[in-house]
Amino acid sequence: MHIIVCIKSVIVKAPEAGMVRSHDSTELNPFDRPVLETALRIKEARGGIVTALSMGPESSISAISEARAMGVDRGVLTCDPALAGSDTLATSTALAAALKKLAPFDLVLFGTRTSDSDTGQVGPQAALLLGIPLVTQVHSIEHRDSGLYVERTADGFIEKFELSFPVALTIHPASAQPRDIDLAGIGSAFEEENTKIWNLSDLELSPDQVGDAGSPTKVLSISRAKRHKKCEFLKGDALEQADELIKQLTESGMIG
Repeated sequence: MHIIVCIKSVIVKAPEAGMVRSHDSTELNPFDRPVLETALRIKEARGGIVTALSMGPESSISAISEARAMGVDRGVLTCDPALAGSDTLATSTALAAALKKLAPFDLVLFGTRTSDSDTGQVGPQAALLLGIPLVTQVHSIEHRDSGLYVERTADGFIEKFELSFPVALTIHPASAQPRDIDLAGIGSAFEEENTKIWNLSDLELSPDQVGDAGSPTKVLSISRAKRHKKCEFLKGDALEQADELIKQLTESGMIG
């Protein structure tokens, strides 16, 4: 069985100026850790291999190394200057091309979102480009001979799906507690780095399909959000406080 987990190296904090990804400014997307744990549990139950796939600059190798320290068998990074500026569609195009190159595969796993862009679009877009079924926000997985039985919760309903391979899933972040990484695993993964790096030529893509040229949306800027909070204590007993609160909300137009 071949499981591929698409992971991302995310910006740790909003930069003061332009967004530059480096070893010091990025980390493995926290929403990808439960996905890696899910893949490793399936591997332990059914056998096979797990591949971690990412797109980004060479600093993204550290995220792949962390995945390998958890128990992932191999890592692949799509890395090319032409990929800079890719929006979710261009990113999905590059990842789908890499996934086709990694075929055959049975299962492709994504996080529900990333902590730095929070769109949740890459998994569904990549699955569409691959032409394989997708279930999002999965929190329960059972094994079947030729596929999986999965559950997700949406709009207060539990939805159940029976799926045949190949298939793609996005994994709910609360579905699995990531395992601790021992020092031996960290040392081995970071000292014996063997991540494969594929450029645009390897993916058989042209520059106009990715990067700024292949992105219908553009990030104009990124900055820290300013929060303005004001706390006011209401005096009197509970009834007087309630009356004063209603008065203030009415005067402010928040209630009629």
